[in-house]
Amino acid sequence: MQHSSFRPFDKTLDQQGALGLLRAATDGAEDGELFLERRRSEVLVFDDGRLKNASYDASEGFGLRAVKGETSGYAHSTEISEAAIRRAAETVRLAVGDGGGVMAPPPQPTNRRLYTDADPMAEAAFPVKIETLREIDAFARALDPRVVQVSASLAASLQEVYILRPDGTLLQDTRPMSRLNVSVIVEESGRRESGSHGGGGRVGLSGMIDRATWQDAAREALRIAVVNLGAEPAPAGVMEVALGPGWPGILLHEAIGHGLEGDFNRKGSSAFAGLMGRQVAAKGVTVLDDGTIPDRRGSISFDDEGTPSHRTTLIEDGVLVGYMQDRQNARLMGMEATGNGRRESFAHPPMPRMTNTYMLSGNADPADLVADVKDGIYAVGFGGGQVDITNGKFVFSCTEAYRVQNGKVGAPVKGATLIGDGPTALQRIRGIGNDMQMDPGIGNCGKAGQWVPVGVGQPTLLIGGLTVGGAGA
Repeated sequence: MQHSSFRPFDKTLDQQGALGLLRAATDGAEDGELFLERRRSEVLVFDDGRLKNASYDASEGFGLRAVKGETSGYAHSTEISEAAIRRAAETVRLAVGDGGGVMAPPPQPTNRRLYTDADPMAEAAFPVKIETLREIDAFARALDPRVVQVSASLAASLQEVYILRPDGTLLQDTRPMSRLNVSVIVEESGRRESGSHGGGGRVGLSGMIDRATWQDAAREALRIAVVNLGAEPAPAGVMEVALGPGWPGILLHEAIGHGLEGDFNRKGSSAFAGLMGRQVAAKGVTVLDDGTIPDRRGSISFDDEGTPSHRTTLIEDGVLVGYMQDRQNARLMGMEATGNGRRESFAHPPMPRMTNTYMLSGNADPADLVADVKDGIYAVGFGGGQVDITNGKFVFSCTEAYRVQNGKVGAPVKGATLIGDGPTALQRIRGIGNDMQMDPGIGNCGKAGQWVPVGVGQPTLLIGGLTVGGAGA
């Protein structure tokens, strides 16, 4: 299905008229913008041998914002018209009051493009997508007679954005996204276990439906499921933990990353508040947030305020050196915006959010780090987790982990959870591998009811003294 490009100022709005309304709304404010968006998405799920779901969604609208000090007025509508913007302007003026603010300088412009602007949904016909999912199902079942259920999904979306700023700057970005996921359930001797694998990014759907791509995903999902068939109850207690590279960086994202977002630190609610310039992690630990990596799930050419994405160093050799900032919190803290002002959609105001957050490689051989574990586990896959931003305490469940004793990797374990707090975990990092990897492109991040796509990554890590929750006390 072909769609014309989203061009609100060609067909719906007069640009100068909209600019006049924006300027009236932000007169006496310190910041603000008109954010216009159209988003289209498609999800197909093939489950238990049949097409279970095929959905297509489309939405468009605008959000208008005026900011003064710590106060932000925001109004949005699904109707893109001068009348709707005028009504929104009257609402957001309430946040400005009598004015008196000085408009902050606009973001620096950028011509950088980090991804294609092609529509991923248009890269394959609907019957081709269905047949691909059917082939995935058949392929996964043929890999192993123990496979009793297969679920495969393809998802693609296209977000088209315009940002009009009070100085008259107009920015436009087209943001594609594609994802493949395969889940497998195996059964042996009455015991059932599951495994899943997938990936994606700001790329076309053609890469996801490539035979080699989905066959690799199916094999990996099956491998994890079979590993879990032989898993023993996880031990419990305080012990050493080796974390694998790539996706285990989700622990870094949750337990540490959120605590380094500007708003939590400005308000003093982060466990890292007031620690700028101090040693907050072991020597050798360097953590970045980087929205400039081409084609990555968390990358953006510029954020939802118009600030070009940055490669921001957060922790350098263990020292806290930076926060992730949107424009409002950066201004209030006397710092520079870092291109981390993100929003879920036109119906949401921007706030500081991560893009691709990862730890740089060290010098250690990953095998040596695992061999240094005297009594603990080696965790290479994670599921869900929870974190308390105020103290950094986290609980994460492992989807693939192994018992390690005297440096020898033993049987897989089931039901393991990692319990600790981000600041302490950072200090207890004893070894950093030379194998940093990014995740396969599956991350979503929630904050204040908003969800945005993100990326994570890390090398193999050796951490001493994490609490492992499991069945074996």
